[in-house]
Amino acid sequence: MRPLLHKIPFLADTSFLYMSWECEYFDKPWHFHKEYELVLIEKADGTRFIGDQVGNFKDGDLIFIGPNIPHLYRNNERYYEKKGLVAKSIFIHFTDDSLGKSFFELPEMKWVRRLLERSSLGFEIHGKSNHYVKQKLLEMKEESPARRLLSLLDILIFLSTSKDLKSILSKGFTASNSQDTDKINIVLQYIMDNYRNEIYLEEIASRLNMSRASFSRYFKQHTRKTFSDYVTEIRIGHACRLLMENNHNVSEICYLSGFGNLSNYYRHFKKHIRVSPKTYKQRFLSNARP
Repeated sequence: MRPLLHKIPFLADTSFLYMSWECEYFDKPWHFHKEYELVLIEKADGTRFIGDQVGNFKDGDLIFIGPNIPHLYRNNERYYEKKGLVAKSIFIHFTDDSLGKSFFELPEMKWVRRLLERSSLGFEIHGKSNHYVKQKLLEMKEESPARRLLSLLDILIFLSTSKDLKSILSKGFTASNSQDTDKINIVLQYIMDNYRNEIYLEEIASRLNMSRASFSRYFKQHTRKTFSDYVTEIRIGHACRLLMENNHNVSEICYLSGFGNLSNYYRHFKKHIRVSPKTYKQRFLSNARP
């Protein structure tokens, strides 16, 4: 399940990468890189895989991850089924030396240094901090390279004292620096193609020329979760999205998300989300009302 090393091409006149990206769908494979990454989902939705965590992403999501954390963003099915949809994001990649060798070791950068250390588990940016950083990233589209450098520093200083940051990865997660094959892409593609139906462990194991037992050990070693738990998280994420869309009743969503029966669906949903599907739907619709 090893991710691919992705080398970031910086421009000749910049010390870090700022990119506004627009495409039909996000197509980067399961990968990691040596740079820190700040990414804003400007317009898109789907499933994100970051380290040992699986979750949904949507417009306005803002994530900051440290070096060597494997990740992948996969759009929802409709992006691949028809033309005309657009996936947009803004991201920044930078290194410890982007602002000058040992810059982040200066006394004035003490809190930023702690922020960068905290990014080893990645974090989501919420609330007022999300709004502030999102606005800064949008304004950077029109800024000169020098101004962008100042804006990056402003964002890091702002985030270093923010209370709106929520860690993503499990404590004890260790970032990867391997350059193995793209086996994880085969596994994730198989899961995303089949999670709404019954999934057979033997089939995906055979695609990787592994026995069922060997694949189970290999998968857990590299994701810190069993294959079954991983698939369940994706099904729960899909169910949450359908509940928010409010186009199906709670029972229908059970089967549309790949759960074989209602008791399994309710048990796993309550375990992961802490409330029942019905309560989750009611709370979302109540908060969504103007």
